[in-house]
Amino acid sequence: MAFDLAVIGCGGIGSAVLYHAAKTGAKAIGIEQFQPVHDRGSSHGHTRIIRQAYFEHPDYVPLLLEAYQLWSELEQSAGQQLYVQTGLLQAGPVDGEIVPGVLRSAALHDLAVDQLTAQQAMERYPMFRLPADHIAAFEQRAGYLFVEQCVGAHLRLAVEANAQLFSDTRLIDFDASGELIRLNTDRGIIEARRMVMTVGAWLPRWMSAVNMPLTVLRKHLHWYQSNDQRTQRSQGCPLFFFENEIGSFYGFPAIDAQWGLKVAEHSGGESISDPATLDRTLESNDLARIEQFLGEYFHGELIHQQHAVCMYTMTKDQHFLIDVHPHDDRIWLAGGFSGHGFKFASVLGKLVSQAALGNGWDERLKFLRAAAQRQN
Repeated sequence: MAFDLAVIGCGGIGSAVLYHAAKTGAKAIGIEQFQPVHDRGSSHGHTRIIRQAYFEHPDYVPLLLEAYQLWSELEQSAGQQLYVQTGLLQAGPVDGEIVPGVLRSAALHDLAVDQLTAQQAMERYPMFRLPADHIAAFEQRAGYLFVEQCVGAHLRLAVEANAQLFSDTRLIDFDASGELIRLNTDRGIIEARRMVMTVGAWLPRWMSAVNMPLTVLRKHLHWYQSNDQRTQRSQGCPLFFFENEIGSFYGFPAIDAQWGLKVAEHSGGESISDPATLDRTLESNDLARIEQFLGEYFHGELIHQQHAVCMYTMTKDQHFLIDVHPHDDRIWLAGGFSGHGFKFASVLGKLVSQAALGNGWDERLKFLRAAAQRQN
């Protein structure tokens, strides 16, 4: 039996592509080299920020508005909470990247964002300390997604919609010379009319025909216990994303006793050559930068609780890569999410599956095509 669509890699984006394809009645199969909802790629670590006033580029905002709607629909279909609204405080220098970008997107798309001085931000959110020359923006509609639960919900509902899921199955190579694409896996040959590559940090292996280099970075996630009760979600602590002269750092309030204050550096990162051999040990330089940041921006005593590692797959301009393969329009590539892609999984799952099945290319994705990015 030939499948209508094969989805290679079923993490954050691939699970959503598989779900939306199956939802349309297409015969879809997901091929995942690890167990479902694993911690070997980029979609794990308990939580991910979702926000609308996008500093990276205003063109992401229309996608985000639909993403919010689709996450809500997924919650209803799955019967579980996937999103928590907390608000997000973003702060940095007047001439920085983050706050001016937030305000630009908010103005262009008429989004509700409060512009604050550093003093006003600290009066409203006294758990933070901000440099006097910073400006801030608060987005009430922002919140976090439970990342593993989102992936699990997409996969479970995809299977319920008659998709097949082959886990612990590795794609060795594929042959697209015939009418059907023949996928050579370590579980045998699978045939499909079309395919989508959503393999995260493994995408560079399959990119030789695309003139767009990808770099994979090792990134660290940290959780801390604090004696300042104001860092708890129950006490009104919001999400945060702060920019200063050494980098940009983001984090989450303490959700419960198990999941303390979560913090990570969005900037920087160490390039790796092989995601299969990723070093997952705690790195002293990263820890020192995190604790310098915490010491400057937070009150009280913070005790390191736990640590995890994930990967950013970076494009040169840090925009996503969503495009058809240059030599075969039956093959689609979706990757290079550059550390900010998970929040879009719901809408990209819908739009990429639609395009891959031959049901139309959404114009909102145009700025993410490889040719558009090569021109920048």
